[in-house]
Amino acid sequence: MKVDLKRQKMFVAGDWVERERVLEVRNPEDDDLIAVVPRASRKDMEEAVELAKKGAQVSAHLPVYKRMNILNKAADYVETHKETYAKTIALEGSKTITEARKEAGRCVETLRLSAEEARRVTGETIPFDQSEGGVGRFGYYERVPLGIIGAITPFNDPLNLVAHKIGPAIASGNAIVVKPATATPLSALFLAEAFDYAELPKGILSVITGIGSEVGQVLMTHPDVRMISFTGGMEAGLKIANQAGLKKKSMELGSNSPVIVLEDASLEEAIPSCVSGAFWAAGQNCIGVQRIYIDQSIYKEFKDQFVKETKQYRLGPKLDESTSMGPLINEKEAKRVAFMVEDAERTGATILTGGKRDGAFYEPTVLENVPEDCHLGREEVFGPVVLLYSYQTLTEAIEKANQTDYGLQAGLFTKDLHRAFTLIKQLHVGGVMINDSTDFRIDGMPFGGTKQSGVGREGVKFSIHEMTEEKVICFKLA
Repeated sequence: MKVDLKRQKMFVAGDWVERERVLEVRNPEDDDLIAVVPRASRKDMEEAVELAKKGAQVSAHLPVYKRMNILNKAADYVETHKETYAKTIALEGSKTITEARKEAGRCVETLRLSAEEARRVTGETIPFDQSEGGVGRFGYYERVPLGIIGAITPFNDPLNLVAHKIGPAIASGNAIVVKPATATPLSALFLAEAFDYAELPKGILSVITGIGSEVGQVLMTHPDVRMISFTGGMEAGLKIANQAGLKKKSMELGSNSPVIVLEDASLEEAIPSCVSGAFWAAGQNCIGVQRIYIDQSIYKEFKDQFVKETKQYRLGPKLDESTSMGPLINEKEAKRVAFMVEDAERTGATILTGGKRDGAFYEPTVLENVPEDCHLGREEVFGPVVLLYSYQTLTEAIEKANQTDYGLQAGLFTKDLHRAFTLIKQLHVGGVMINDSTDFRIDGMPFGGTKQSGVGREGVKFSIHEMTEEKVICFKLA
């Protein structure tokens, strides 16, 4: 790889450029300086969008086989340099090297899926004679690219979630301008390097590093940007919805994910699955397990074993193969999580294990008796904290699982197929994982939620659908 981990350039429509103003990228583990990247200006973003207008025309006319070749070649590049990508993810973010390797592998899969789906951007013939006035006509519809996609990505999956924007955009013939998270821009820049290596035509892709209030604002409000694909917090999502104007929006805005454990569940499966689901990536995971509702008859057994397994988690250096969990993205976030736990404790919650902070590190934390109207009960914690509740009836469990303003994914554990289907119908979420925690996703499935968890769906095939629109063609025959 050509990257310099000390001074990095940004990718503007196919060219690598530097700027005098820079942003520091620091390792949250010890605050060491990893690199500096350009701090783009409003003018830089405006230029990127202007160049993307030409890139969109190039992309729309790029033959499908060429799109596929470019995506597969970029995937090959990431796969060849997988360990470097993984190390970068771990250094600039919160993931351990083990977690980062999994993300790098998923990025390869996302790009290959995008290449495959490029051949399936199709339409259908339309029987116009279904209407009396349509007799003597023949036609069809096709899916056409929107033009320019604006992508704003988060820090918690700094490589694969960027691939989930870029891959479908290229597969569907669009241009795309990416504004990666300020804290974790390196992974996105290195992904741009893969597309540079794959000889993606100039103008189709830009990765602009900078402050959201400066460059993100330009991207989301620019009239030539036809869609905003955003993954992040609910407040930012509401701002985009209010300010972006008449353009398509696909937004994944987080959750407060519930799991329901029935009395017939296999605890040997449920407990390790939920422990992993709660503390993966230090809990900074939109589908991480936050609330677990356990049948009262097995509550104590579940709780005791869950706490025991949580205590086995080892906090430590992210590049250490034996580390179970690293720090949060910065000390400010760790303090925010600590405040939410302390607030819950003040209002009656009991800390069963964890609850201590050291800089950006926050221990895996389990609570019970958490009031449902406190911050932890209502909001997304986005940290390594999980809440245990007992329930008496399934009706009670379902009502409590549904009571938040979020609805991304839910999990349930049972051997009873009938009751599983009952819960599936009654849970107000975008996905239900049976005998699995909420923290399960493959890159080919539709991914998104209800209520304030967002609008639209990701997942390669479904992102392509969001990034295209139907165009009707009708021939009046002589």
